[in-house]
Amino acid sequence: MTDLSLALSPLTPADLPAIDKLDDRAFGPGRYALTAYRLREGARPDFALSCVARVGTLLVGANRMTPIRCGGAPALLLGPVTVDPPFRSRGIARAMIERSLNAAREAGHALVILVGDEPYYKRYGFKRAPGGRLAMPGPVDPARLLYRELAEGAFEGVKGAIARVT
Repeated sequence: MTDLSLALSPLTPADLPAIDKLDDRAFGPGRYALTAYRLREGARPDFALSCVARVGTLLVGANRMTPIRCGGAPALLLGPVTVDPPFRSRGIARAMIERSLNAAREAGHALVILVGDEPYYKRYGFKRAPGGRLAMPGPVDPARLLYRELAEGAFEGVKGAIARVT
C-alpha cells in the first residue's frame, strides 16, 4: 500500500515547471496581468521559505516567498498560494502558509506582504495595510493589500513603493 499522506518540502528550482502548470490549472492565463505576478517577474523566490505540497509523488500545492522592499524596508511577498482544484478545502494551503511564515520568522524576517482576501488571510495574522502607506507598481484593490508582522513593530514607519529585489 502506498502512503498518500500530505508531505511538505522546500521549493526547488526543479519544481518550477510543474508549479507553472499547477498555476495554469488553478488561475488560468489571466494571472500574468495581475500586479503581484508582475512584481515577482524576474525575481527568484526564497527557496528555503517557499514550499510545495505533495500527495505521494503528485504535486498538489505550492507557495512562494519572494524578497521585496517596501519603501526602504526589506519584506517578503507571499504568493501565489496555489492548491490544485481537486485538493482544495483539505488544509493544504493552511499547512503551506504556516510552514512558510514560521520558516521566515526563524530566518529573521520581520514583515510579509500579500495581495489577497482579508477575511481568509486574517486567520494567519494578516491585516489590511492602511491606505496610502504602500504603493504597488500597478493597480491593486487597496482592500486586498495585506501585511503581517513577524516581529513586533516591523510595520511601524514602513511607507512607500513596493519593489522587487534584484
